[in-house]
Order: sequence, then C-alpha cells, then structure tokens
Amino acid sequence: ALRRRDEAAFVQLVQRYQGALLRLALVYAGSRAVAEEIVQDAWLGVIQGIERFEGRSSFRTWLFHILVNRARTRAEREGRTVPFSALGDAATAGPGEPAVAPDRFLGPDHPQWPNHWAAPPKAWGGSPEEQLLTRETLDLVERAIAALPPAQREVITLRDVEGWTAEEVCNVLGVSETNQRVLLH
Repeated sequence: ALRRRDEAAFVQLVQRYQGALLRLALVYAGSRAVAEEIVQDAWLGVIQGIERFEGRSSFRTWLFHILVNRARTRAEREGRTVPFSALGDAATAGPGEPAVAPDRFLGPDHPQWPNHWAAPPKAWGGSPEEQLLTRETLDLVERAIAALPPAQREVITLRDVEGWTAEEVCNVLGVSETNQRVLLH
C-alpha cells in the first residue's frame, strides 16, 4: 500500500508507531523537539525509501533501523547544539500523542453523551498516594535510564520499555546477541 502511495496506509502506520519511535528518538535527543524532528526525518526516509524495501526484515524492524540511523547521524552532526524549535513556548506547543485511544470515547455526534467514555476503564487506579508513589518510581527509573551510556539506553528502551525481542533489537541496532547481553548486564 505504501508503494502505491496509499495515504490511509501511511496514516495507519504513523498512528501505530509514532509513540514508540518518539520514545526511542528521545534516547538520542536532548529534547522532545529534537526527538520529534528525528522521527519526522525517519518518516521521510520511509516515504523516500519504500521502493527499496526488500522485505528481508519486518517493516517495523526496517522502520526503526531508519530511525536509529537518522538519530545517530543527527547526534553526530549537531553535537550539543539546541535547535531553534526547542526554544518555543510550551504553551504554544502542539498536542502530544493521546494518552488514551480515541476510539474508547463516544463520537462528538452522540445524541446524549458526546465525547464521553464509550466504556469506562475497568480500574481508575489506586489511591492518590499509590498513584504518587507509582509516578515517583517511574520518574526514578526514567532518570536512571537517561543516565546510562547511549548504547545501553538503546537496548533497555527497546527491550524493556518497548518489549522487543532480542533478535529484533540486534537487527535494528546492528549488534550481536552477545553484545546485547553485555549491554543489558
């Protein structure tokens, strides 16, 4: 479908992979703005290179390989510079990815409950104290991952945050299984 320039197929892929691509790009980027530019550049790479995709790996592996290559190239080129886009006002920044899938809500044209939950979540979470402790713990984990060297951040982000298999991580990052195990250890 992408080779036929099917826009709906492209939109579907962006919706499916955008969040994961952004999380991995943040491993390389100093800010969300730079990470978003890296992801956008990766999508351009997909559009420009889809004719050369041979299918020897999964599309997902190919896509993330493009992202890693673009991110590494960008990191080398920019060093520690801050892009102009990172200096913008946070209040004018566009919305991020939705926290909840939009299809979990009733449509805006619903006669009685427009934009309300179609079916409420099974659990709204624990007590406020539990939620605070959970958030604090996640913040500690995120800071610990951010403090790791880049190669270890890559492997941990793909394996433990995104849930990829060892083989997929090796293919995308171009590392051996032994090297991956060493990085995880």
